[in-house]
Amino acid sequence: MVKLNNEIYHLKSEINLLKEETADQVILKGNKLNEKLHKRWLMISSEGVVFIGVLFLGIFQIRKTFKREEDLSKQERNFLLSITHELKSPIASTKLQLQTLQKHELSREKQKEILSNAIHDTDRLNNLVENILLAAKIENKVYLSHKEKINFSDYINDITNQSIASFNYSQKVVFEIEPSVNMSVDLTTFPSIILNLLENAAKYSPQNAIIVLSLKQKNNKIILSIADEGEGISDDEKLNVFQKFYRVGNEETRKTKGTGLGLYIVNFIVKQHNGIITIKNNVPRGSVFEVVFDAG
Repeated sequence: MVKLNNEIYHLKSEINLLKEETADQVILKGNKLNEKLHKRWLMISSEGVVFIGVLFLGIFQIRKTFKREEDLSKQERNFLLSITHELKSPIASTKLQLQTLQKHELSREKQKEILSNAIHDTDRLNNLVENILLAAKIENKVYLSHKEKINFSDYINDITNQSIASFNYSQKVVFEIEPSVNMSVDLTTFPSIILNLLENAAKYSPQNAIIVLSLKQKNNKIILSIADEGEGISDDEKLNVFQKFYRVGNEETRKTKGTGLGLYIVNFIVKQHNGIITIKNNVPRGSVFEVVFDAG
């Protein structure tokens, strides 16, 4: 376009010279022609810059889309690897324990221990299935919420004690629950918040560490938090951990168990209760998952 523009300019200049006109007229027309040439150059340059900008923007968006699809594919692959392990482990363990009871004459005390382990594995499997079903409901937008006003303090205390009894955490759970805090909750799904946050805290904390569960009401806000003494979460990962299937590290080399659904579900249920969940650094080490609800 620039080349053609220059050729047109030169041709028109030659035509002006061939016409029987005075020198002043030729100079005036030459100046006007030169001005038009520069305007066309500017127009062509502007269009070129816009085209190149759109081209680079398109390339950037395509690369971003491919990266997002690649990350999603990787997360789904990791989910399949983890879910296979998470499903097989408690099933195999429960089967082995029941076979032990069937084939051997054991003392009453040993039988109770094996049955307790089998129930623990069954609870773990049930929690996993509940998470998968709840995640499917969220994804398909068939989640229904029915809230009731309850004594939230007693409720948190009860479901936490049930979780401790079922999963037999190797850490010590300390309660800091302010009494007589009332709140409207969905009794069907809210326990998933406590179960998943406690499981997450226990998963990443060393044995005999302290997990602090706190509930208090302040300035018309209800604040529920669970603090652990684990390795903590980097600032770059604090937002990503609430994405579906997202887990830090490589699934094939990771030592901790999980599916990447727990915190995704927690975040969704918290939002359904008009709350906000954030992750803070614990002192001297670990993480604090803090959920803030409106007290009204």
